[in-house]
Amino acid sequence: MESRSLRYFVAVAEELNFARAAERLGISPPPLSRAIRRLEAELGVTLFERTTHRVALTPAGDVLLTEARVALDALEAAGRRTRRAAQEPKLVLAMKADGDAGLLEPILARYAADPGAVPVAVRLCGWRQQPGLMRAGEADVALIHEPFDGAGLDTETLAVEPRVAVLASDHPLAARDRLELADLGLDAGSVERHIDEALRGHGDLAQVLTAVSLGQVVTLLPASVAVRYPRPGVAYRPVTDAPPVVLALAWPGQSRSTAVAALVRAATEVAEAARAGA
Repeated sequence: MESRSLRYFVAVAEELNFARAAERLGISPPPLSRAIRRLEAELGVTLFERTTHRVALTPAGDVLLTEARVALDALEAAGRRTRRAAQEPKLVLAMKADGDAGLLEPILARYAADPGAVPVAVRLCGWRQQPGLMRAGEADVALIHEPFDGAGLDTETLAVEPRVAVLASDHPLAARDRLELADLGLDAGSVERHIDEALRGHGDLAQVLTAVSLGQVVTLLPASVAVRYPRPGVAYRPVTDAPPVVLALAWPGQSRSTAVAALVRAATEVAEAARAGA
């Protein structure tokens, strides 16, 4: 299968209309229709059910749509990595602002001491956007909190720390020394969904803490945040039965970059030293 055939197929599958798909691709409908029929003949399956009124994917078409998107994304990512390799060597590390448990600076310092180190560009991104950036070839490695979509990625756990409740200092629960999930209307199974909902729409930690101080948000954050970011109007309280938060380093599983390997090694050494000194 050629990549052009797959792109034609994806356009029709997403539009479910040959005329609109052709317009999107910048070609006329007849050659698009012929290309899809050639693809069906090559695969020996029917990809679309066609009537005079509608176009619909067959079960085989559903499968190919999923696989074609993955294949085309991989091709685009390979192109980006190849173009970047021709430029001045550097590593792109993706992370959410303040999502490093205080480990970023020592990791970069340890890595810079490696003879094969190259410059590191830190790309700040949104909540759990890191996997997509790595799969798209826009980042080489990432600091990210679990859980996340790890398909095609290798990971190394760097830190495991408790969570604390983050609430306005005048919130009734702030008067207590410690809390349980039930006090927040949560259980272990709902923690991640609650955090996703609470952080959605807040670009960085400063915005989250401002919303908390205004009484707009109550959420759970890693305990290191309480140490690193004390703030008037915000109270941090231990939650005794909250599942811990895991900070991981992730990188594409197919990576053969010696620079990535050196950064992973530096991060592991820093994490081990931090645990030993805890």
